[in-house]
Amino acid sequence: MEWADGKCRCVWANPKNERYIRYHDSEWGVPVHDDHKLFEMLVLECFQAGLSWECILNKREAFEQAFDGFDLEKVCAYDEKKEQELRENDGIVRNRLKIHAAVENARVFQMIQKEYGSFAKYLWNWSNGQVLYEQGKTSSRLSDAISKDLKKRGMKFVGTTIIYSYLQAVGVIYSHEKGCFLEKTAEKQAGEKCNE
Repeated sequence: MEWADGKCRCVWANPKNERYIRYHDSEWGVPVHDDHKLFEMLVLECFQAGLSWECILNKREAFEQAFDGFDLEKVCAYDEKKEQELRENDGIVRNRLKIHAAVENARVFQMIQKEYGSFAKYLWNWSNGQVLYEQGKTSSRLSDAISKDLKKRGMKFVGTTIIYSYLQAVGVIYSHEKGCFLEKTAEKQAGEKCNE
């Protein structure tokens, strides 16, 4: 479908939501190697479980404020009092289990940083530092493996579908749909690199 600006986009992008359009056009699928951003997206993706991404995206600023700008050190130090405060914050998703998981996941994220030097090294190691080009999937062997490993380490709300969505969001998996103005394939990428 062609939009008012003449561009075709993935069918999931809501043309009536400017925030969603910006996210689709400038963020989704862009490779992320910054741990702060990787942590933010992990928190948001985990809160998405059972909800729409648009719902979470609309609350993004509220989440950022509630979780101290996604400051990993601060989130790792949250106690029961802080979790209760978050449960009373009507700007975010007030799910007790997800809030507790966000805090526990932050601690596991930090342990992974210490083990690998950065969470980015851990994450990108799974694809040998390469972007994978896939469309029309909601899980894969890669998301299965990462999900299993993160669960083993103690993370919650990191099932294979959530992790697949996370990998798409942070650009490990590139999934812009056929016909989207941002669509790329491995073959197209290789061609672009040859012409540089």
